[in-house]
Amino acid sequence: MAARNQKRPYESRRTGTGNNTTRNNIYIYGNTARQLDVRTAIREKPKRAKNNAIRRNREKAMRMNPAYVLFLAFALVVSGGILISYIHLQSDITNSINHIAALESELNDLRLSNDEEYSRIESSVDLEEIKRIAIEELGMTYAAEGQVVEYASEGSDYVRQIADIPE
Repeated sequence: MAARNQKRPYESRRTGTGNNTTRNNIYIYGNTARQLDVRTAIREKPKRAKNNAIRRNREKAMRMNPAYVLFLAFALVVSGGILISYIHLQSDITNSINHIAALESELNDLRLSNDEEYSRIESSVDLEEIKRIAIEELGMTYAAEGQVVEYASEGSDYVRQIADIPE
């Protein structure tokens, strides 16, 4: 009984179901590898196509059909056109971004010069001198208590005078 359960050095087993061959399922037990017979493998001729139809189909698949070549050429031209238009659009976007940046820089420079000019004008105007000239030379005076008349405005920032103000 012990002899029946013992493993043989080149015992083959089939695992699972299907078309497994014994060559793919050989288990080797022991410390040496099996020696292959190389001479028989060299003598064996490579397997050739058993059917001429298979050979013809393979040759037909290897040849290029003129319609297929035209289709590939057309696809190549279309792909090239799409890529060129994409690169052109990217270039336009880059140029627009650069132009916008230049305009923003110019706007900032103009704002800065405008603020500087406004500050220069504000500092050059002496309000005390204007008050002195208005009172002394032009004879202007401050408004008295009853001279100021206020009107309610309905949505606009100023009031238009159409007729004389009644007293």
